[in-house]
Amino acid sequence: MSNSFEQISLQHGFMKHNGGVMFRNISESEYEFKSVINKNHLNAAGITHGGYLAALIDAGAGTAAHRSAQNAPCVTISLDLKYIGASKIGDEIIGHVKILKKTKTLVFLFCELKCNDKIITSASGVWKILKIKS
Repeated sequence: MSNSFEQISLQHGFMKHNGGVMFRNISESEYEFKSVINKNHLNAAGITHGGYLAALIDAGAGTAAHRSAQNAPCVTISLDLKYIGASKIGDEIIGHVKILKKTKTLVFLFCELKCNDKIITSASGVWKILKIKS
């Protein structure tokens, strides 16, 4: 299992348009992702927009759910966010995901976003594992 970051925003869409997300597996239950804040991620106060942080967590934690479910497609059922700190242009945001429980149909996880070694956002979420009919 490679522990180096890889770009996961390869297809045209929201996250690629917003700068992309780098992702890596740490173990079967832990994952990391990262992104760098640029000008279009800021709100009127000059700090990173909460909506961008939510989208970043949804993409990174969703990828963790997908990988923990043996690459089955997963969709977000719920995502509960707590905004704790702020970040600004040029900051690298690193997300750490811990899979708490996985059933046949659901993935429960916890995620923290850090900037300069300080937690700026925490989240807990539930993802549905989709069963694709062949």
